[in-house]
This record gives sequence, structure tokens and C-alpha cells, in this order.
Amino acid sequence: MNGAVAAVDLGATSGRVMLGYVGRDEVRLVPVARFPNQPVRTIDGLHWNILELYRNVLAGLGKAVHDEPGVGSIGIDSWAVDYALLEGDQMLGTPFHYRDERTSRGVDAVHSLAGFDELYAVNGLQFLPINSIYQLAAERDGGRLDRADTMLLIPDLLAFWLTGARRAERTNASTTGLLDARSGQWDRALAERLGIPPRILPPLAEPGTVVGTLLPGVAAEIGAAGSLPVTAIGSHDTASAVVAVPATESGFAYISSGTWSLVGVELEHPVITEASRAANFTNEGGVDGRTRFLQNVSGLWLLSESVRHWERESGETIGLPSLLAAAEQVRGPVGVFDAGDPAFIPPGDMPARIGAWFTSRGLPAPEGPAEVTRSILESLAEAYARSLRQAAELSGHPVSVVHVVGGGSQNALLCQLTADRTGLPVLAGPVEATALGNVLIQARAQGLVAVDSSMESLRALVARAFPPVRYTPVR
Repeated sequence: MNGAVAAVDLGATSGRVMLGYVGRDEVRLVPVARFPNQPVRTIDGLHWNILELYRNVLAGLGKAVHDEPGVGSIGIDSWAVDYALLEGDQMLGTPFHYRDERTSRGVDAVHSLAGFDELYAVNGLQFLPINSIYQLAAERDGGRLDRADTMLLIPDLLAFWLTGARRAERTNASTTGLLDARSGQWDRALAERLGIPPRILPPLAEPGTVVGTLLPGVAAEIGAAGSLPVTAIGSHDTASAVVAVPATESGFAYISSGTWSLVGVELEHPVITEASRAANFTNEGGVDGRTRFLQNVSGLWLLSESVRHWERESGETIGLPSLLAAAEQVRGPVGVFDAGDPAFIPPGDMPARIGAWFTSRGLPAPEGPAEVTRSILESLAEAYARSLRQAAELSGHPVSVVHVVGGGSQNALLCQLTADRTGLPVLAGPVEATALGNVLIQARAQGLVAVDSSMESLRALVARAFPPVRYTPVR
């Protein structure tokens, strides 16, 4: 008989609660609830609507428990870097969104005290102005850090509200810039040097450990047993997605493709060299102590933000399938731009910014939705190819196949362009890789996985349950 767990999977634009069933040779997901996750701009900046998000999570968990009374565990994952500050049990303001403009102040504040190379030698992280270390520095002078006694990343904050336990799951903590990439421990001396009180860094939790059990009030609200545990999983959504890469070969690379694209390889140890720093590669924590050696590439955010602009401009809904079909029919050369340019991070008129990138360099800009869409996908595929070549060279990890997981695995044109530009076969799917990875680590912790519990056996189980679609290079 299969065991059941509940996965809370929160993305930067939407969230979901799923039931996961795991047995001897089966893993399957049953969607329970889906809900939007949209930021809110107030007078002091761009914030996450965290209370609405939590309300939707509770409602989804209530439905999950109703539909499957045998749920044995809950696991939560989300995007990285964003957090809430707490004073006692009180949240000090609504969490900022990583796209809030204040982060630029934090970059200057941090690097006036520590150089890029010095930070990289400790945390091994790619420079991104959205990283928690810069966000914390940006609000250091506002006084909130003086009052705070705890910083909780988004999945840890929700787990705290469910259980009352304050923990920092290690894979997500590795994205803050305050975790030593080699030791896997908080670098409290670095935090103190940057004016970030070390006291706000909570105890670390490993994926697969129980954070706590539901508080009585929470259990009553969702109709669950009070003893229902919340289990730490790879709470950084990419860490969970990489668990569910259906790789049956050793020489694989992955692209976790969604709002962001995370492009890289899995290693036993971090690569912290001057060459990897210069190439802007990051070393993030993976499940089972592995390292995700990767680059963050601006992903399908470029397309979704363009679609939002076109819909606002026209007052009509744009169907993505028809837009992609039109992009596929574009003939002739289409300009390729730098998808990682920081100019594309903030929300707003994305097509205009893409056009400005070309015109500022004296290049012809794509015109109209079909050409702009084709340019976005060609540019993403080129960025993927460049990152994968560098990942292989810097790590000494040869790549023979590329696995694309997440929402972008459904984009056949993007997958084919990626195969063409990398010259490697692309295996696409599963779409819900993050939720699957979440479920599998819970299932392993609950003793539900009736196979060898190694990462490789979990991936083989995914490959059998969700056979990927193959794209072969044609140019």
C-alpha cells in the first residue's frame, strides 16, 4: 500500500499543495490546491503578500487532510533568498520581494566592508543583487535588525507558523550568502563584520529531519492530528527539483526552468576558485550534502513579463500556445541578447527593455510579439549553452545529456532550441519536479520508499514514473 505525504510548493508567481503517493515502484502526485502568488507594492517598496499565501497554504492543507486522512508528513519548499524578521513571535513588517529596488543599496553597503573575491571565498555564491546578504545590509540602517532576534526564510517562516519551531533548512540557507560553502555552517564572524547580528541566524536543519509537529490550533484548523510532523526537505525549490531529475546516467546536467532558470551540474564538493568566481558560478547546497554548481539565468520571467505587458496594452488575453506557435514560424535571423543583464530583473515593460538592449548597441531590435518571443527563447537557449559549457570546464564534470525540469520542460520550442545550441540531447520533464523532490525526501524520511534510499534510486523511480521527452539536436 502506498504512503501519502503533503507537499507545499511555492513559486514566485503561484503556489500549490499536492498529495504525494509513494510505493515500491510508484510515485504520483495529486493536485489539491493551486493559488496565485503576486507581490504587492506599498509606499515603502515591493512585498510578498505572505499572510494571503499562508491562508492559501492552510486551506490547501485542510483539503489535503480531508481528501487523504492518512497523510503522514508535510514538507514546504519555495523560492530562495527572501525572509521575514521576527521579534519574539511577532513579524517585523511584511517580507520584501527580491525584486525590490532597495537591494542596490545593500550591494554597496556589503562591498564597502568585504570584496567580491573575499565573499566568494567563504560562501561560493554567484553575485546576484537579490541575495539575502544584500537585502539584510539594505535594511541594517533602518533599525529592524536591532529589534530582530530571528531571520526565517519563507519556507522556514511557514514551518514556524505551523509548528512553533525556528529552524533554517540548510539548502535554502546556502543561498543567503552567510553560510560557509565548505563547512555548511553559518559564518557568524562574517555576519558580525557586515553589521548583521549573528543572533538572528537560527539553528540549521538537514533535509529529512522533523522540524516539529503541528501546533494544536493549526491542527484543529486544518482537521489534522496534532502529531502530524512537518519535515524539512530541500526547501529551496531548486534543491527539491534536482532531487527529481530523472537521470539514469552520470554525465548529466540540469536546467530547472521556471521564473528563473538554474543551469548546472551536481557535484560532491563545491568549486571555489578564481575561475569559477570570474565566471559567476554559484555553489548552493543540495540534498544529501551534495553541491549544486550552477548559474542563475533569468528564465521564463522574460516571457511572462512580456505577455503581461502585451495584455495590459491590448486589453486582451494572449494564449501562450498560439504565441509560441507564431514564434516557431519566425524565419530568418533573430537577435540574441544577454538574458542575464540586470536590466531585466525588475518588473515592467519587458519588450521595451529588450528593444533598448539592442538599439543601445546599434543592433536591430525584434519587432512584434512573435519576434520578441523567439528572441527571448533563442537568448535563453544560448545562455543555457554557455553556462553548461562553463560548468563542465570549471568542474571537470563532462556533460553528455541535459535534463530540463519544471514548467519550462513543457515549452517544446525552448527545449529544441536548447538541444540545438548545446549540441546535446535534451530530456524534458517532469513538470512538477519540485513537488516530486519534496515528496520523495518526505517519503524517505517516513520509511515509505521501498527501494534503496540513495539519490540515484530515487531518480530511477522518477524516470520510471515520468518518462522524459527527448529532443535531439538538428543543427
